[in-house]
Amino acid sequence: MLTVKQVAKLSGVSVRTLHHYDRIGLLKPASVGTNRYRYDGREELLRLQQILLHRELDIPLNEIGAILDDPAFDQLEALRRQRDKLAREAERYADLVRTIDRTIATLNGDGAMENADLYKGISPQKQAEYTAWLIEKFGGDMPERIKVSQRKYDGLSEAEKAALMDELREVEQAWAEAMQNGIPAESTALDPLLRRHRAWVAAMWDKPCPPGAYHGLADLHLGHADFVSRYEAIAPGFSDYHAASMKAYAARLTG
Repeated sequence: MLTVKQVAKLSGVSVRTLHHYDRIGLLKPASVGTNRYRYDGREELLRLQQILLHRELDIPLNEIGAILDDPAFDQLEALRRQRDKLAREAERYADLVRTIDRTIATLNGDGAMENADLYKGISPQKQAEYTAWLIEKFGGDMPERIKVSQRKYDGLSEAEKAALMDELREVEQAWAEAMQNGIPAESTALDPLLRRHRAWVAAMWDKPCPPGAYHGLADLHLGHADFVSRYEAIAPGFSDYHAASMKAYAARLTG
């Protein structure tokens, strides 16, 4: 049996994250000692491996528990599927590395490269799927809205781009710290951060961000694995907290 600190050292997952997984019912300890320390055995270590593998595959935390707790869940079959998917991704990344190496060599004058070879390993399917999902969820004008936002961003100087991303990073870090400090997602104490975030969104859209659109953006963030993965990387549990606070703020604006 291992203590939480031992599991953290073994897995590379922070003690805080392991406690968070316990709080949300995702990884309960095998036992809790009289000293109130949690202890994990082999079964818990295997479950943690599954949690981390699913996270590597961009599965949101709020879905992982349902998958692992499904009576039909087959750990061996899941591992086989995960291995197949990762093997395909590994092959694609190997292609990307070769493409980058050949491009570097070509730019250095060490050989020629066909135009079509510039794009080997780059997956157009992922971008196509993402665009299709946006269109389905938010309407057929989404590609044009994306283009407007991209054109505006591309037109900024490097210093302006850096300032824009620094602003977002600062807001998100403070937002995540508020969650970790126990401030409820619905608290008005978050309003200054949410006001800055909504202004940032409007700047990126190059148009106002009304409360309804801000509420819809929260649903967008929760509904796509790429966004969930990004927010979970900032802090475990932040994707749900992020969306909940956006929705609460939008409701206050329309209240």
